[in-house]
Amino acid sequence: MRLLIKLAYRNITHAGLRTWLNVFVLSLAFVLIIWMQGLYDGIARDVMRSTINMEIGGGVFWQKNYDPYDPLTLGDAHAPIPEALKKLIKRGKAAPILIVSGSVFPKGRIHNIRVKGIDPHQKVLRLPTNVLWPDSLPDAVPALIGSQMAHNTGLKRGDYVTLRWRDVNGVFDATDLKIVYIMNTNVQTVDVGQVWIPLERLWKMSAMPGQATLIVMDRELKNIPADTSQWVFRNQDYLLKEIKRFIRNKKASSYMMYILLLSLALLSIFDTQVLSVFRRRKEMGTMMALGMTRRNLVALFTLEGVMNGFLALIVGALYGTPLLIYTARHGIALLDISRQTGMAFSPVLYPVYGFVLVISTTIILLISVVIVSYLPVRKISALKPTEALKGKIA
Repeated sequence: MRLLIKLAYRNITHAGLRTWLNVFVLSLAFVLIIWMQGLYDGIARDVMRSTINMEIGGGVFWQKNYDPYDPLTLGDAHAPIPEALKKLIKRGKAAPILIVSGSVFPKGRIHNIRVKGIDPHQKVLRLPTNVLWPDSLPDAVPALIGSQMAHNTGLKRGDYVTLRWRDVNGVFDATDLKIVYIMNTNVQTVDVGQVWIPLERLWKMSAMPGQATLIVMDRELKNIPADTSQWVFRNQDYLLKEIKRFIRNKKASSYMMYILLLSLALLSIFDTQVLSVFRRRKEMGTMMALGMTRRNLVALFTLEGVMNGFLALIVGALYGTPLLIYTARHGIALLDISRQTGMAFSPVLYPVYGFVLVISTTIILLISVVIVSYLPVRKISALKPTEALKGKIA
């Protein structure tokens, strides 16, 4: 076996440029597959982390009539807060949110929005709600909006805008809002079409004191109260299922790119093996005449292809490791795609390269190289030394 390894190594090193072209192409496919898979894993982690921090916490109690995809349900999606949840709210382990449909009229235009009342002192969600306190504006209601909402409406910090809403009795009313802060967030579901105001002000405005539409649980809370007739608990898995499905579909589509990259790289190995079998017929006949068995001959040519794979891993590690470490630390600046997708994509994405990802990609690459290296040399097993010496292959 040691002799076969020495012969294989000598053959691939003497092949010169052809060997290094094969190695570079194969290493490039190896690095790109790890980079792309790490990017998708980083997107999944970042999107879910941002959504948990700014929207769903450790899970959310929905009022039974609430449907996030149907704004017509908001008129009935409110109920008094249960006693068990009131205790958690007092301890700072839960945050109630009341949602009311409304309209704002910036610069003479109408924008339908959701007015969300939240406690300015809450610490459950990482929203800058503290800017809504103290609620001491004499002529307006303090309001918090996101950067995309500000972009869509043309509102700036310090601007006043008229808000119209309908209370629980169906009576329309209006007041002025003052934009006290514009937050930068990549979670579009807390930004686009949303206006945040103090909860107690919205209770008075809507004539729904002590009521809520959502109650967000703290991420560290272990004992979640049971559902009631008016409230249904939605855990993180339920609330993140659309995001997970989106990431899963994107990963599935990326597999076609992986297959294409790997196929192009393996094609170079395949072509090299076919060319070797064709050009080195007399060499094979000489080795068989000197006593090398057909089995060892097949193993020699297969081993040459496998060594290309190992060299590709080494070369890929040499230039790929610094590149992957750099992107993992400094991230990859992308266009703001949160607006187009509605997902919580950060403007800078940090890939995640796990140990399992690197090992699994390495194993798949090596197995593929072994198979592709063996297939072209199978016919050597039926080779006759006399025909090989004449330059023929049966």
